[in-house]
This record gives sequence, structure tokens and C-alpha cells, in this order.
Amino acid sequence: MKAAVLTDINRMQIKEVPDPKIINDTDVLLKIEVVGICGSDVHYYETGRIGDQIVEFPFIVGHECAATVFDTAANVTRVKKGDRVVVDPAMPCFECDQCKAGRENTCRNLKFLGCPGQINGCLSELFVMPQTSLFPVGDSLSLDQAALTEPATIGLYSIKQANLSTGANIAILGAGPIGLSCLLAARPLGADKCYMTEKIDERCKIAKKAGADYVGNPLKQDIVADILTQQPLGLDAVLECAGQQETLDQAVEILKPGGRLVLVGIPREDQISFVIDKIRRKELAIINIRRQNNCTQQCIDLIAEGKIKPDFMVTHRFKLEQTKDAFDLVANYADGVVKAMIYVGAPL
Repeated sequence: MKAAVLTDINRMQIKEVPDPKIINDTDVLLKIEVVGICGSDVHYYETGRIGDQIVEFPFIVGHECAATVFDTAANVTRVKKGDRVVVDPAMPCFECDQCKAGRENTCRNLKFLGCPGQINGCLSELFVMPQTSLFPVGDSLSLDQAALTEPATIGLYSIKQANLSTGANIAILGAGPIGLSCLLAARPLGADKCYMTEKIDERCKIAKKAGADYVGNPLKQDIVADILTQQPLGLDAVLECAGQQETLDQAVEILKPGGRLVLVGIPREDQISFVIDKIRRKELAIINIRRQNNCTQQCIDLIAEGKIKPDFMVTHRFKLEQTKDAFDLVANYADGVVKAMIYVGAPL
């Protein structure tokens, strides 16, 4: 089969690799249809690492995908051949203390698609996953929507972790796919006013069109002053989706006492910092997001019901053979890209 393989920093080739095999009695062989490029994929492409997860080349990335069931092992009951499925890229053990406590996203033995040292990603024609990671969708979602479900679940989980009360006023700092996913989930989960910030003008326009009440570009305006002018008491929650020190500092300034700072973005640096006096005096709660936890089916249902509408995030489409072009586009934030999709089995 063909796969898009990282061969070095900023290098990718389309290669013939061995077909995956069904090994366990609950394995499912998938025909990959559509794969979305995530910021974490680009981290590995540009730097070869995220924290202590270091790529050993060659390596296949990718974890946001929609697929069709190609074959199943003997004991698979969740899906059948021909089913269209959303793929949850996480594979918890279901046996450790974290899993038994309902924290499968922090499973001590977690395997995740496209993570170095764990398992190859899904930028290939075929892939094997356990049935527990598959969610059949029939015709209720398009293939694009099915692939967008993975980032949308992170937005949904992040908003749930913000624990919003009805009528809450929030900010989302960063209008990339994850920030926009947070915006889409915010309204159904109780948010009133949603303020967004973003440095890329094209994304500012997209965020405004997607329903943000205010979108500010910190390169062009004082977003802290702007938001506090409209919300002088501060905001109930801020979701930091850029992974930048400056956005963390802005979040602390615009939160009200007792507010919740939700860290969603993944910084490239090993350490971040806070002005302890400010976060202590405000008694801010700081919440880290580790992917998502048991939100996939709820997210599928919200998309199917039209309460979350992620389709607008797809701005660019590529064939598998064009994967490197897609990664370069996303890495350079070029041409107003929000989400680039790779069409592996599905027609472009």
C-alpha cells in the first residue's frame, strides 16, 4: 500500500509499505478515506518532536481520519464491513487506574495514532484499529465531517472542562482549527459572549463569520483593553488555543477573579510561566487539556443534529501524492489555510 512517510525534518515521501495485518480478535482493517492535518503533525514535520516524544525516521503521522471498514476479525461486533466510521485515534488499555477512574485520556498505557514510540499514523491507504476506537456514522456525517470530528471533540471536551454556567462570557485565544472547534461547542454548552483573538487576518474573518462576538488581532490592536472595555469585570473562562506565552499572559489579564484558564494549545517550548501574584490574587483555576475523554459520540450527534457545523474549516484539499505540499502550506500558514485535508481513498 501507499503511505506518506516522514523521512527527515521537513521531508516527506510517498512510499510503498507493507499492508497492515489483523492480529487481535477485535481488530478492524480500515480503508482510509480522508485525513485532516493537525498542528501536532506539523510539529513532528518541522521539528521531529513534541516534548519528549521524538520521531525516529522513517515515521508516518496523521490521526484525524474518516474510514470505511474493509475487513474485521472474528470477534468484532461494533462495526461491519462497509461501515463508514469516525476513528478515535486513542487506544487506552481500559485496565489501569486511570481508565478505571474514567480518565481514559490519561491512560498509563495509552497508544495514539501518529505518536512517536506508540504507533504509526493513518496517512496510508489501509490501517488497523481496535473496534473500541471506531464509531459508525452511516450517512449522518459526510467524510469531511467524520474526519473533522476528532478536532471537534477536543473543542467540545475543552468547553466541558471550562464548566461554563449558562450565560458565561468567554474568550478563545487562537482561531486555528482547535480554537474554532471550541467556538462551535461553546454556544451549545451555555456560553453567551465569545471573544476571539488571532494574528492571521483570514482566520479573523473566518472566526467572525463562524459566530464570534468579537475578533481582535493582537498585532494590530490592544486586545486586552478591547475585551475589558466590553467586559470590565473580566471573563468567566479563557481557552488558550495558541500555545504561546503572550496569549497566556493575555488570558490572565482578561479573566475575572475565580475564572478558569483552560490550556488547550500545545507550546513548542518545554516551559511556560505565569505571574504568580496575578493568578494567586485572582485565585484562577488552571486546567490542562489532554486530548478528549468520552466525547466522540456526543460530538458525532451534535454534528449530525446541526448544532456543531465544522464544514467551513476545510479550506484546502489534496491528494495523497500531494501530502508534502499540504504540510508545507499548513506549516507556513499560507493562503489562509485553516484545515487541509488529504483525500486518500475518497475522490478529491
